[in-house]
Amino acid sequence: MTKILMVEDDSELAEVLTQYLLKFNIEVTNFEDPFLGLSALKLKTYDLVILDLTLPGMDGLDVCKAILEHHDIPIIISSARSDISDKVSALQLGADDYLPKPYDPRELEIRIKTILRRFNKSNKTHDEKKTFVLDEEKKTIKKNNLAIKLTAGEYEVLSLFLKRVDFIISREDIFEHSNLLNSDYDNVGSLSVIINRIRHKIEDDSKKPQYLHTIRGMGYKFTQ
Repeated sequence: MTKILMVEDDSELAEVLTQYLLKFNIEVTNFEDPFLGLSALKLKTYDLVILDLTLPGMDGLDVCKAILEHHDIPIIISSARSDISDKVSALQLGADDYLPKPYDPRELEIRIKTILRRFNKSNKTHDEKKTFVLDEEKKTIKKNNLAIKLTAGEYEVLSLFLKRVDFIISREDIFEHSNLLNSDYDNVGSLSVIINRIRHKIEDDSKKPQYLHTIRGMGYKFTQ
């Protein structure tokens, strides 16, 4: 199922679009507060963002910029603002499409599918060049196109790192955003064991890690 994050303060419109898109296997999660929407992007994986420009507390163009600074995700601007400068600014920032309100939900559905088809094709080519590739649907991680044999705990931790490449992740974050807290790995010592096992499986020299680094006093950082 395609997962969409929507930031739209018109709750009635959001509900109409949510119910309509669900018919096409597109699940929409809407946030009226842009700050909550930005937080959600850090916690879950979405395929696309639908973003209004007139929002409480933060201008939509600033939200667009914040998203693209930290996430590689397509964005459709959905706005009643008719100023051409807004459209130009949004597209210059990196938004993939601009849909002026009002519009037919069928048009939004087609644009979503068109953008995702283009984006996924581009990402497939990009993934072939990356050292590590995460496939959440198959729950596999490949290094140089070869599957890495991982336990459930190792997969959870490594997949979290791959979703947050170049970001420092604390031990608390790992426990909070995985199932480890409710398993046998519910202490820092056990997490260290998992980290060491991952290093042995992905690094050429686990004592001199190239990818999975310990940041003293802060946690871990994964680089590609």
